[in-house]
Amino acid sequence: RKSEQPEVSEPAPRSSSPSYRDAGDSLSPAAVSLIQEADTLLAQGDAPAAIARLERAQRIAPRSAEVYFKLSEAYVASNQLGTAEQFTLKGLSLAGSNARLQRSGWLLLADIRRARGNVAGADQAEARASRL
Repeated sequence: RKSEQPEVSEPAPRSSSPSYRDAGDSLSPAAVSLIQEADTLLAQGDAPAAIARLERAQRIAPRSAEVYFKLSEAYVASNQLGTAEQFTLKGLSLAGSNARLQRSGWLLLADIRRARGNVAGADQAEARASRL
């Protein structure tokens, strides 16, 4: 006899999956593949190649906050913090009502602002994240 409890399927944790991945997003397989390639390239220290892959993913999924946050990480890795901050802000504008995605974006923004020497801006971003 089958168990009376309903089955609850939870996504399997993947180490390569970013913490801000929106479980409800509808990224195409092509965009997901490009993001995974970019993750591998970033891990190998090849930020320019990762950025190229992520720019392609952005053209495929121009409304995906995840793609913008990943682009931001790649620009941080290539020490282009101003560009990274702009991509993070764009990602935040696309995060909608997804609190987990927003929280991750605000924390990413705080890290970037702190690295740029904007401590007050970093504190503000962290405060926004803590309110979510």
